Amino acid sequence: MVHKNSAIQVATAGEALIDLIANADGLFVPCIGGAVYNLTRALSRQSVQTLYLNPLSRDRFGRQLAAGLEADGVHLASPGPVQEVTSLAVVNVNPQGHPEYAFYREGVADRATSAVQLTRFCADVPGLKIVCTGALALSPDDDSTYLPWLSAQQQAGKTIVIDANLRPSVMPDVKRYRSHVLNTLQYADVIKVSDEDLVNLATPGATPLDQARHILNNSSASVLALTRGSEGASLLTRRGDVFQARETGALTVMDTVGAGDCFLAGLVVAMLECGLGSDLGSRDVQQDDARALLQNAIASASICVQRRGCMPPVRDEVLAHVASGSVAFG
Repeated sequence: MVHKNSAIQVATAGEALIDLIANADGLFVPCIGGAVYNLTRALSRQSVQTLYLNPLSRDRFGRQLAAGLEADGVHLASPGPVQEVTSLAVVNVNPQGHPEYAFYREGVADRATSAVQLTRFCADVPGLKIVCTGALALSPDDDSTYLPWLSAQQQAGKTIVIDANLRPSVMPDVKRYRSHVLNTLQYADVIKVSDEDLVNLATPGATPLDQARHILNNSSASVLALTRGSEGASLLTRRGDVFQARETGALTVMDTVGAGDCFLAGLVVAMLECGLGSDLGSRDVQQDDARALLQNAIASASICVQRRGCMPPVRDEVLAHVASGSVAFG
């Protein structure tokens, strides 16, 4: 267990699972994954000391998940395995390269935790600055785990980053799911959302930018990052600023698995490097800071989509992509 490790800056909480990805021949290949798991690896691969808070299974898949985190330098809050089995996701990639998921999540290891445990792990890290969650952790069935933990982190003055990465196809009550996601976003200082997520949330607004502004204005967050696939990304602030960036050329996309997770990792890395905290959008955001946030985030995602599955880039790769001028700002 990690105790009093002042080097750790970010803690992540949420799913770690095995993606069973369908090949063209109909066979499924097991790959380590899960949105929060991918984010955790992506942060650590960009040289951020990161703590993963959820337990992992003692089964074969759980051992693979633990090995993947440890290979990338992630700290495990619960290094000892638990009896529960590993979560599974069956992934079919459509002709456009977008993944479609079916999840198996009952009685699984990454859900075998509690708000008290998550809070205690974070309290053991005096240098902790940012906590991140989202995706399957936004299930209303897990509200007693994550909401009290988020409240405790808010009271402790941590910057809270939430990825509104929705999976409505696996939620039996979509209306309840949407309501819970919006309620959870009230704890966020920084929200990351895609144009597809905005549709799944049934957000009012004529355009994705209008919809994103609605989400931000109806939350307590100071900043919202909106991703729009090949059209780039936008950064909206509480004060009304809107910054935009996109790739200048076409990418050879293998698939988009983990792209949003790598985008968020790049954003968080830039937040730390620029010394930006929970109030970053409540005051004037300097253009250089906004450029760093968007260019690092987009570069991280762009490198990911050119690889099969989620293979997060290391920091030098991201910096080289940004330095090449591939991401236009403004």
